[in-house]
Amino acid sequence: MKQFFKFVLATIVGVVLITVILVLVVIGIISASGDKTIEVEPNSVLHMAFTNPITERTPNNPLAGLSFLGLDKDKSTGLNDILANIKKAKADANIKGIFLDESYMVSGQATTEEIRNALIDFKKSGKFIIAYSEIYTQGFYYLASVADKVYMNPKGIFELKGFNSEVTFLKGALDKLGIEVQIIKVGTFKSAVEPLFLTKMSDANRLQVTSYLGSLYDHFLTGISKSRGINKDSLFNYANNGRVQLPEDALKLKLIDGLKYKDEILDDLKARTNTEKKNDLNSIELADYTKSSADNDNKDEATSSKNRIAVVYASGEISGGEGDDNTIGSERISKALRKVRLDNKVKAVVLRVNSPGGSSLASDVIWREVMLTKKVKPIIVSMGDLAASGGYYIACAADSIIAQPNTITGSIGIFAILPNMQKLFNDKLGVTFDGVKTGKYADLGDISRPLTPDEKLILQNNVNRGYDDFTKAVAEGRHKTQAYINSIGQGRVWTGEQALKNGLVDRLGNINDAITSAAKKAKIKNYSLVTYPEQKSFFNQLSGDVTAEARTRILQSELGDNYKVYEQIKGVTQMMRTPQARMPYSIEIK
Repeated sequence: MKQFFKFVLATIVGVVLITVILVLVVIGIISASGDKTIEVEPNSVLHMAFTNPITERTPNNPLAGLSFLGLDKDKSTGLNDILANIKKAKADANIKGIFLDESYMVSGQATTEEIRNALIDFKKSGKFIIAYSEIYTQGFYYLASVADKVYMNPKGIFELKGFNSEVTFLKGALDKLGIEVQIIKVGTFKSAVEPLFLTKMSDANRLQVTSYLGSLYDHFLTGISKSRGINKDSLFNYANNGRVQLPEDALKLKLIDGLKYKDEILDDLKARTNTEKKNDLNSIELADYTKSSADNDNKDEATSSKNRIAVVYASGEISGGEGDDNTIGSERISKALRKVRLDNKVKAVVLRVNSPGGSSLASDVIWREVMLTKKVKPIIVSMGDLAASGGYYIACAADSIIAQPNTITGSIGIFAILPNMQKLFNDKLGVTFDGVKTGKYADLGDISRPLTPDEKLILQNNVNRGYDDFTKAVAEGRHKTQAYINSIGQGRVWTGEQALKNGLVDRLGNINDAITSAAKKAKIKNYSLVTYPEQKSFFNQLSGDVTAEARTRILQSELGDNYKVYEQIKGVTQMMRTPQARMPYSIEIK
């Protein structure tokens, strides 16, 4: 029997080892094949379908797009690769046009704006852009409206209904649980905490949401109006009066150019590329085009340049510690800024900010590194979808700030929250606490009781000082008085267009504009780009990320639509740790 168990154990170990070796071999083969250069066939079409989330940078995952042991978890596409490929296709003689296909645009409005502007620039080459979808969401239609022809399925769905911003309020649930949220804040418009103590929007919050939502919607309508040649007021009325209910309505109102099935679109593309109907269309996917040889000459020229411009990506919520590719860890970003500051080959820095904010302390740590970098070389900020609160804090010290018209920024304010769970513990659960302390404030922050007036004063003074530091930093960086910054601060959210008018940003533009501006300020013409922080390797991410992804998928499956509420509650618990310089709430435009 003993020998039998030894044999079984040895067999199991052997099977596991062989499986691991096979997996590593397969991954190695796939990784190696991923490095091969792809040749683009003549008369090809660049196929662009944005069905996955669009992040700032394409994740470092050689198995993306492959369903293999669940390792295809990260299929997100990087904005960096999308923009680079559109620019490359513009000059590539083998690419005759772009096919925008069936996209749901899982991205923010400023990200969509960057891609849209790149497509407008692509059209200057004289090449075509054809768009097709069975379902046109407002986000994808805004992108597709720049196409030469916009088609949809005869039985499809077309959305043109206006924007809606909705907040989930938790006070009623907290009351039932016996939880009181004690709030210390500065800023009339700093409404991140409102869902915890109100049941509806405050008047101040309704005012700011109405303002920025109106600005975003006006920009949306203006863009479509210019691309489609339809009066902006007419577009507003189409949406407001529910004029677009059927595909035929969209065609009649000239929002689209035709109703066709997918096979008819492919025939159209074949005709445009001089391809016989019986033959397959030469098309290349966006991810594959990244590995094409079309840009090798430009890469060689850039690599030979001694001058460098560093693009430092700061994306996600701000917190202390290391962070990762989807969060801003103050330690990781600070290291990146120090590295580029001390590198003599780096002549200028572009700080790409896409963040709703987070820890005020971590934001201040990064702000300090931006200040130090500014003293030795130019640093330009490029704002993505969000650069609000702490995200604006880390940006305000730069030489220049460039935002998109529909970037969400501002939100200059600070708050702290601490739950009082006395009723939950005592009345609901029958749990009581007792203890001994050596000083009056030894148990400051105890969630089993309410704050005393003196404790509230301590926390309020701490938050007040944080706000004073924040507004001083902005005033210094923007060359304004602190009183003026306070007047446009108070936690108020602004769009990029509004921020340009009130002086929080210097100009409107994209990340390429920021790079050009950095080169000009550094007085260099030839340069190569380097990016920081270095992305974690796929193997380093694998174990932890797969576990996190599995947990997320299970929760999403079990909770359904309530997953958003779970995320909100999770965010509240994270905000309890330190004072926060954070967006009022997560903005979702519907």
